[in-house]
Amino acid sequence: MSVKPVSAVSMKDMLRDMPDEKIDMLAATSVLQQKATEIRGQRVNWQSYLQSQMITQEDFSFITSFDNADAAGRESLLKDKRTQCAKTFLNLLEHVSKDQTIQYVLVMIDDMLQEDRTRVEIFREYSIRKREPICGQFLNLLNGSDGFIINMTARIIAKVACWGSELMEQKDLQFYLTWLKDQLTINFKGLVQSRESGVETPDPHAAFDPVVAEIKRQEALNNEYMQSVARCLQMMLRIDQYRAAFISVDGISTLLSVLSGRVNFQIQYQLIFCIWVLTFNPKLAERMNKFNVIPILADILSDCVKEKVTRIILAVFRNLIEKPEDSSVSKEHCIAMVQSKVLKQLSILEQRKFDDEDIVEDVNFLNEKLQASVQDLSSFDEYATEVKSGRLEWSPVHRSAQFWRENAPRLNEKNYELLRILIHLLENNRDALVLSVASFDIGEYVRHYPRGKHVIEQLGGKQLVMQLLSHEDPNVRYEALLAVQKLMVHNWEYLGRQLEKEQSTTTGGKPAVAGKA
Repeated sequence: MSVKPVSAVSMKDMLRDMPDEKIDMLAATSVLQQKATEIRGQRVNWQSYLQSQMITQEDFSFITSFDNADAAGRESLLKDKRTQCAKTFLNLLEHVSKDQTIQYVLVMIDDMLQEDRTRVEIFREYSIRKREPICGQFLNLLNGSDGFIINMTARIIAKVACWGSELMEQKDLQFYLTWLKDQLTINFKGLVQSRESGVETPDPHAAFDPVVAEIKRQEALNNEYMQSVARCLQMMLRIDQYRAAFISVDGISTLLSVLSGRVNFQIQYQLIFCIWVLTFNPKLAERMNKFNVIPILADILSDCVKEKVTRIILAVFRNLIEKPEDSSVSKEHCIAMVQSKVLKQLSILEQRKFDDEDIVEDVNFLNEKLQASVQDLSSFDEYATEVKSGRLEWSPVHRSAQFWRENAPRLNEKNYELLRILIHLLENNRDALVLSVASFDIGEYVRHYPRGKHVIEQLGGKQLVMQLLSHEDPNVRYEALLAVQKLMVHNWEYLGRQLEKEQSTTTGGKPAVAGKA
C-alpha cells in the first residue's frame, strides 16, 4: 500500500528515516509474503538438530526459547543474550543445509528486525567481536538456488546496511549492489522470454495446459523477484554514500534498460523511485541525463495511467531542474524535456483532476520552467540537446543552411563534444533515422567548417561514414553517400549543383529515400 509522500523539498531530510511502508513494502498478498506467512506457521524440530549434533546445546537453548516467546519475551531474551542471538542465528545459517529450515530462520531474523530496527546492532556488535564483516554470512546465501531464500536474504542485508549505525563495508557493498543490478537484468530477461514464447493469458474454460501454466508461473515469479530486488534498492539508495557506489557499478544504465522495456506499473514506480532518490545528490542530478533519463521517463509519462507513476516522474523532472548546481545543466534538462514533448503531457495533466497537491504543484512548476526555456531557446541549444539525447530526427535545425553557416564551428567546443557524440552514434546506434541524420550533420559540419575534414578524420568519423555506404537501409546509404562526397570534394558550389541535379532526376524534386551505394 502506498501513501501520499511529502513534498520533494521536505523529503530530502527524511529519506534515510522514512518508514518502510511509505516506499511500498511488498503487498501482503504477494507470493513472497504468502510464502513467509506459510513458513511462520511451520515448526522446526530443533531437538533433532541437537541430537544429530548439527547445533550446540547453547544454540538449541536459545533458538527454542526465542521460537516459543511472545514479543515481550523476545525483547527480554534479546536484552539478556544479544551476543548469543547473533551467534545462534549465524551458526544455523552456516551449518543447517535443509532449505525449509533456512527459510524459517530467515523469516525469524526478518521479523525480529522489522519489530525493532535497532536490533541490527546485535549483528554488528557480534561481527566486531569476531572481526568479520557483518553481512558476510548473509552474502554467501545470495549464491543459492532457492528463490525465497535469496530474496529474503537480500531484504535482510538491505535492512542491516540501512538501519545500522555504520555503513556497509565497501567491498561487500560493491558485491551486493552488483548482485541487485544483475538480478534485475536476469529477471527482466526472464519476463521477455516468457512474452516471446507467445503464450497469452489462458482461457479459464480451456483445458489445463501444464506448459502454459509453468510459463505463467515463471513470469509471475520474475515479476515478484524484480519487485523484491527493487524494494532493496529503494532502501539502499536513500543513503547518499550508497548512491555513488551504485553509479560505479553502472546501476543507472540497468534501471533505464529495464524501464525501456515493458514492465508492470509497480516495477516502473519502484525503479523510477530509485532514480528520484539518486537525483537528490546535486552531482548525480547533473549527470543523470547523460543516460537519457529524460526521454525514457517522458515516454513512460505519455503512456502511464497510474497516478503514482505520474507523480514520481514529475518529481524526478523537478529535481533535475532544481538540484543541479550548474544552471547551464538545468537549462539543458529543460530543453531536453521540451524536445521530449513533456509540455504536451503537462497540458494534458492540467486538464485532469488530482487530489494530490504535489502533482498539481509539480505540474505548475514544470510548466513555468519549460515555457521559460522555450522563450530563451536558441537553435544551437536545441540542436546540442537533441544530439546529447541520442534521439536524432529531421527537426528543422538540421536542414537549415543558415544554422550550419553560423554554428558549424561551435561543434568544436568542449573538445569536440558534439562531434564525438555524433561519431559514437554512427558506431553504436542501430536506428536508421539516427544514422541518417548523424551522417548528414557530419557532412554539413565538414562543408561549413574549413578544417572539418581533418577533424572528422582524426576523430575516426570518416571510416564509420564510409562503412554506412553498404547499410541495408536506403536512406542511410543515401545520407552516407552525401557525407562521403562532402568529405572528398572541395568545390562546394559544383557539388551543390550535382546534388540538386541528382535529386531532381531521381525523385522528381522530392527528397530522396534511396541512393546508390
